[in-house]
Amino acid sequence: MSTGPHSLFPRLLADVGGTNARFALETAPGVIEEVDVRASAQFPTLLAAARDYLRQTGAKQVAHAAIGIATAVTGDSVRMTNHSWAFSIAALKRDLGLASLVVLNDFTALAWSLPHLPSTELIQVGGGAPVSSYPMALIGPGTGLGVSGLVYGAQGPIPLSGEGGHVGFAPEDEEEVELWRFARTRFEHVSTERFLSGSGLGLIHEARLAMRGLPDAGLSAADITRQALGGQSPECMASLDRFCAILGSAAGALALTLGARGGVFIGGGIVPRLGETFVRSPFRRRFEQAGRLSGFLAAMPTYVIHSQYPGLIGAQAALAAHLREPHHA
Repeated sequence: MSTGPHSLFPRLLADVGGTNARFALETAPGVIEEVDVRASAQFPTLLAAARDYLRQTGAKQVAHAAIGIATAVTGDSVRMTNHSWAFSIAALKRDLGLASLVVLNDFTALAWSLPHLPSTELIQVGGGAPVSSYPMALIGPGTGLGVSGLVYGAQGPIPLSGEGGHVGFAPEDEEEVELWRFARTRFEHVSTERFLSGSGLGLIHEARLAMRGLPDAGLSAADITRQALGGQSPECMASLDRFCAILGSAAGALALTLGARGGVFIGGGIVPRLGETFVRSPFRRRFEQAGRLSGFLAAMPTYVIHSQYPGLIGAQAALAAHLREPHHA
């Protein structure tokens, strides 16, 4: 193996969300170890969290790092959307003593992982087989709504970086028109994320109860999901089904936009926890509901990502690409 600067190990990988920050070391090409998940609120800055992680692992002379983070990355200054951390990429690189540092949106990092996820960590929900070298679409509700994708160019895969979760919500039936009206009394712009997120599930439930003249108990997304999956509340189940239906339409619109014959992948923190309930939900029916293009969508496979740390796999792939190295899955 080369002893040049691009082959130095270990390397630091991180997947940083509004609630948790996941750190790992790439100890050899494609080998990810020492995974550690820590609450972001425990540390005043990302630098402090990274230094603490490196100290605990005993890693020294880390020269290269890649960080996927839950916010838009448009320049040197990075400020998280759902957390207080803010930093300069150049300063973070300097303070950690790095030769190179890649910082990218967390869903762009997740898009990097798509070609490398084992089939055993993907649950297919409808559709046929993926078509090699065609675009892949990625969407995932969690704290917010992540949207990305991956296309292929002459030099290989190209992940997309955007903020598709903030496009305007498009109602598909009368109840969703009422949902939009309910949300519009609170928000100047009713984005798809307003419904496809943890707080969005709560908003759907609150709005549906209000439409029926029923009192709202202020249930959290976790409460709604637990009561729905446990068969304790038909209203919670109906709200969860509506959430899955809206996700189906949003995923279908993204698949049409990208021509995602390589597959549509669902990440985030909510859907993987739904199990068979998601498979039986209106998701796939609504995904294929596209009028004259319904057959085009019907052939596309949709997958729920069940990998434990896909963001770290994506960060590793992004770093390998930055250093012009082959990716080792």
